[in-house]
Amino acid sequence: MGTNSFLKVLPEMVTFLRVAELGSFSAAADLLGMTPSAASRQVKRLEKEIGVQLLQRTTRQLRLTEPGAEAFARCRELVLAAQGTMDVAQQFSRKPGGLVRLSAPKAFARRVLHPHLLDFLQRYPEVDVQLIVEDRDIDPIREGVDLVVRLTTAPPEGLVARQLMAVEHILCATPRYLAQHEAIAHPRDLLAHSCLSLGEHERDNHWRFKKEGEEDATAVVRGRYISNHSEIRLEGALAGLGVACVPAFMAREALDEGRVVRVLADWEFQGNYHGHAWILYPPNRFTAPKCRVLIDHLLGALADGRGAQLSASSARPARPRARS
Repeated sequence: MGTNSFLKVLPEMVTFLRVAELGSFSAAADLLGMTPSAASRQVKRLEKEIGVQLLQRTTRQLRLTEPGAEAFARCRELVLAAQGTMDVAQQFSRKPGGLVRLSAPKAFARRVLHPHLLDFLQRYPEVDVQLIVEDRDIDPIREGVDLVVRLTTAPPEGLVARQLMAVEHILCATPRYLAQHEAIAHPRDLLAHSCLSLGEHERDNHWRFKKEGEEDATAVVRGRYISNHSEIRLEGALAGLGVACVPAFMAREALDEGRVVRVLADWEFQGNYHGHAWILYPPNRFTAPKCRVLIDHLLGALADGRGAQLSASSARPARPRARS
């Protein structure tokens, strides 16, 4: 390929990258605003120009060849560099502006991010936000999203990760439920209760606890309602179905209003899902001002505890009822 020959296949490189990322000509074509046949022709032109086969095509899937994998990595670098170049002008602009596409899990988006985004939009009238509410893991590079919030103990490699807040899980139930059932002073007491757990994995009903000065405890709980969505588990607890495990941010409002109270607050609940909320974005050399101000806004808002902490009253343990 001549010194400047690559210039005429730059669009083909972008198309190849998106096809390889999405594993489908149709999906890539939808993203790029073209027909699947046009996307296929562009990849074939690129293969002809560089003289190697990049993709193995079958009726069921596309697979990168060995040279295709190498070309894929170089094309991704090229697109990231191009995106950084497009953002250079904004680095020197005085006012951040434009659309920021932000993805986050449903419960976290509604209970934590949404109030702070309203405040952000008031402070930065030139910046628009598209909040994409998805519980699945979104790849910001592949799906064209500027920022991604993910709840995990280990953020993925290949992305810049900034820690927003710790995600604590707690147990809660309504005062009425607790008044009508056996007291809960120790994790073993949960065995006599209906408990709302996740049910995604075999050990999701194995609730583990720690407390200073006490032996670690595990309770294998049972309950009438199982759901892998925290808001549904909270609503189940509010309906009097038992003791629910939920993220602290999900229960905060109900706790503050006294509709539920915290159970075993003096024990640390070691759920299978814990860690931190992270904000993730591609490792471009230049971060657009519109993204930078939103990142800084969320870091500042959540670092001071407004997004994570329970009020002093809501954190009080439920008063045990005397056993009969």
